[in-house]
Amino acid sequence: MLTSGTQQVYKNRAGWAHDRLKRAGLSSSPKRGFWKLTAAGTTFVNTHAAPLSPELTQKLAMDFIGVKLKALGSTDESPIPTPPAATVPSVASPDDQLEVAVAELRKSAASELLEILASVSPSFFERVVLDLLHEMGYGANRADLQQVGGPGDAGIDGVISLDRLGLEKVYVQAKRWQENISRPHLQAFYGALAGQKARKGVFITTSLFSTQARDYAKSVEGIVLIDGPRLAGLMIDYGIGVSARVVKIPKIDSDYFDENAA
Repeated sequence: MLTSGTQQVYKNRAGWAHDRLKRAGLSSSPKRGFWKLTAAGTTFVNTHAAPLSPELTQKLAMDFIGVKLKALGSTDESPIPTPPAATVPSVASPDDQLEVAVAELRKSAASELLEILASVSPSFFERVVLDLLHEMGYGANRADLQQVGGPGDAGIDGVISLDRLGLEKVYVQAKRWQENISRPHLQAFYGALAGQKARKGVFITTSLFSTQARDYAKSVEGIVLIDGPRLAGLMIDYGIGVSARVVKIPKIDSDYFDENAA
């Protein structure tokens, strides 16, 4: 087991190895719980005899940390290049190293969350969204958040009552999509709000919003946009589908050793 007692070592190492191979474009997750070599991965295996050299292992482990992964279900297996992640200088303090490690763990958890969300049913995704909004403080209790998505939902997937009498409501649309949300989608949502005589709406997606969609949301009142990366971050912050472990970091209590203290 890991020293934290939360996972077996081999499972932890295998999970991180797969994460690095995915970022290098050599492996993929065609569906939840399944790992598969990409075409590039097969070529790599055929051209590199085992065991891998320490130099090549280090390259695979560290050179692709800053690569953003495509969501599960995308037809393109190629990772998306992004600016390199911050590296820890050799003179970094243990506290600096800890901050970088926590940031990497958070980034990996966010990527895995979006991968899982891409595989759940639309109905379950709507439930996840409402659970998150409730944890964020919307609705006095969970019953104040109603899931209404389905055939004939008129573009509304959830309704939140902000007061006990239901006089003020927030309407929610949750889209578990791969492609970006465009301006027409926001216009349709705004029209659905008008049909409900509503003033507040939240549009949540696992993908991203186009620039035109964001510009439209700014031009009207009462619409809040939450894209995939922000959704994953909020789920981590509020513990929706995510657990956290406490790590005890020792620090000397100088007050205890102050002999002149009263």
